[in-house]
Amino acid sequence: MTSQYPSVLLERAVQAFSQLPGIGRKTALRLVLYMLREDKKDVDAFLQAIATMKEEVKTCAICHNISDTDICPICADKNRDDSIICVVENIQDVMAIENTQQYHGRYHVLGGVISPMDGIGPSDLNIDSLVKRVQQEDIDEVILALSSTMEGDATNFFISRKLAPLEVKMSIIARGISVGDELEYTDEVTLGRSILNRIPFVQ
Repeated sequence: MTSQYPSVLLERAVQAFSQLPGIGRKTALRLVLYMLREDKKDVDAFLQAIATMKEEVKTCAICHNISDTDICPICADKNRDDSIICVVENIQDVMAIENTQQYHGRYHVLGGVISPMDGIGPSDLNIDSLVKRVQQEDIDEVILALSSTMEGDATNFFISRKLAPLEVKMSIIARGISVGDELEYTDEVTLGRSILNRIPFVQ
């Protein structure tokens, strides 16, 4: 079968870009052609930035956020409220909540939600380390800030059962966020109000 591209090297580059989420082959082709027109030093700088990020970005030893150091800037910030942990699904959710400027406590990134259909169980998530933090740190409240989906609700319930013996206050963000919505796509005003108006979690 004849290739639709005039260059095998070009086709390989398009295939590489099209593997990125949300990038179709047409968009991949535009990106590749753009880079082909750029100066070599600019392309080298782009490639070096990606390679350095892959090699050197770390996972925070405390909250599992991404960081350039072993402890992320949020966990290292002495001005944050140590008594509150906000539990989120992923790193994008940390960024979304931080953008609201309404929350000043700590975070705990689960790395996903319980989803049997996708083969993700509790042991695949950072739940045990959350329990240890609540056991070892002086925590007054755990905010469950997961997406309002069936998987998010199931994860909320599982975490609440794990933390119940520790008698820590648990709350969930107010349901100003529509059921089924992903947290990272929620506008900042709605998300900020949901954090401020959080409600007690009832099993």
